[in-house]
Amino acid sequence: MKTNDIKSWTDRELISAILSVNETEAGSTTKTNPIIKPVIRDVLPILTTKGDKATFEDLTSIEGIGKESAFKILACYEISRRYNTKIDLTDKITKPEDAQKFLEKYRNEKQEYFVVLTLNGAGEVLAVREITKGLLNHSLVHPREVFAPAITDRAASIICAHNHPSGSLEPSSQDIAITSQLRESGVLLGIPLIDHLIISKNGLLSMRERGLL
Repeated sequence: MKTNDIKSWTDRELISAILSVNETEAGSTTKTNPIIKPVIRDVLPILTTKGDKATFEDLTSIEGIGKESAFKILACYEISRRYNTKIDLTDKITKPEDAQKFLEKYRNEKQEYFVVLTLNGAGEVLAVREITKGLLNHSLVHPREVFAPAITDRAASIICAHNHPSGSLEPSSQDIAITSQLRESGVLLGIPLIDHLIISKNGLLSMRERGLL
């Protein structure tokens, strides 16, 4: 690598670093490591077309990519997914649409995620916390799981959100029931539930605006 500024590295240099390949070796096929160049060449198309949807099987199907290397690449994607939402204390939630930027990555998910945005006293976002990940269109959540991170963050209030993989924005009976339960729990804990949002590929729905909170 020519510089310590990782932002200036090429895709090939980044893949080389992840796989712990010396850049000199990565640049040419050598007698001691004859498949390095093809590996770098073959990994990039998969990452370009599938991105974080690339599977363990996709990667290990490439000659030269073993289990350890595949796990390294998938681990990079997972850590990026968990922390790629930029939190700025100037981001204040005053209406449902203000929360949308923090929920975009869940819009097209095929599994249901239940997420909590913790807010300070000024309504500014402290953190985005993933509480549960369900199967297809079902995610179970309990108030203790929702409010534990709120207490840790010393939040003054919270906004809950979950996605509907089906694309529907209509709240289910379960959505309505858990919203009522969370509202009551928030009152007891002194950490009010400001809103419960449903997000899908078709938009955003506020259960408060719908009169369900």
